[in-house]
Amino acid sequence: MRVILQRVQHASVMVDGEITGKIESGILALVGFEPDDTKEDFEWISKKIIKLRIFNDENDVMNLDVQQTNGDILVVSQFTLHASTKKGNRPSYIKASKPDLANVQYETFLNVLESNFKPVQRGIFGADMKVELLNDGPVTIFIDSKNKE
Repeated sequence: MRVILQRVQHASVMVDGEITGKIESGILALVGFEPDDTKEDFEWISKKIIKLRIFNDENDVMNLDVQQTNGDILVVSQFTLHASTKKGNRPSYIKASKPDLANVQYETFLNVLESNFKPVQRGIFGADMKVELLNDGPVTIFIDSKNKE
């Protein structure tokens, strides 16, 4: 599982002209799945998202997590996180889960995340989404559950 976390002042996702998810201060999480991702991957990433200290404290030091700042989380599925650009100029998405499996993985991940946090905002799986955000910092972090750095 791969995720890109962006600390945001606000973010929203729109489908067919309607906002499906919207947050103020918090984390925009773009998530992509591989066929061999398991609940353990979802739990590990979920804990990282919730506990990552990427918000400023009173001394302007990134020392607080999203819960400590009363922030929210917006989750958007994004299979392109598994793009391979090794050959040619057209990305290959062969590593990404197929839509039926990815949809189940997305819902399972959301359940895991919400069981450890609170209800999260979300995009619509498989839809043509328009994501708007104001990145704060900017702070953008890439996490891969198969490459725990």
